[in-house]
Amino acid sequence: MKRILFLATCFSFLCWNVSAQKIYLISVGIADYPGTENDLNLPAKDAEAIQWVYQKNRKAETILLTNEQATRNSVLANMNKLFSKAGVDDIIVLFFSGHGYKGGFVGYDERISYQDVRKVMAKSVSKNKMIFADACFSGKMRTSKNNSSASPSLSSLKVMLFLSSRDNEVSIERRSMQNGFFTTCLQRGLRGGADANRDKIITAKELFLFVSKGVKELSDDKQHPVMWGKFNDAMPVIAW
Repeated sequence: MKRILFLATCFSFLCWNVSAQKIYLISVGIADYPGTENDLNLPAKDAEAIQWVYQKNRKAETILLTNEQATRNSVLANMNKLFSKAGVDDIIVLFFSGHGYKGGFVGYDERISYQDVRKVMAKSVSKNKMIFADACFSGKMRTSKNNSSASPSLSSLKVMLFLSSRDNEVSIERRSMQNGFFTTCLQRGLRGGADANRDKIITAKELFLFVSKGVKELSDDKQHPVMWGKFNDAMPVIAW
């Protein structure tokens, strides 16, 4: 009986500890770039959809930056400001939807390099760092090389990267849809679709399996999400 009570107490503490984690999200989406030739259809809606999901979680604090709001300086400044609030056990999340290049994201006015992102991530004391990228060539983030001690690699920072496509693929959007393929499946998974065991905790492995399957089906196997980094498969991404 004592053992049962002890196990029940440990389980209750674990559940409390997970649900007590605060989440800090920067959600960025750029559809309307300067001029007209680089415009996209859905990234601003993607960012709004992801913010909406996180706003339903009582432990989340979010900032939304779309189109002209998403300049390089604004994105980095808001990341610094919001992520500095996170404690060791909290979760920090950067979501980006828009143009990507083999080296980073394309902000409204300037490119935002992966080195820029690494520097900000490195400042946070959080041990739960995540990047969701719905951008062309986002898979290239996995192979970004940097030996500078001032800008440690994303892998050394133990960041979970969930990227919409391989490094030689583009991220697909369809005008008839409200969001891009990756964001469509990501928000469905975060809302509970990925909760395979119905324990109200979405783990990294559950999210990857759900989103990867969905994107492959929507794209007729032309787009393949990638999850990469030093993290436990059972790491909670979001708890409801």
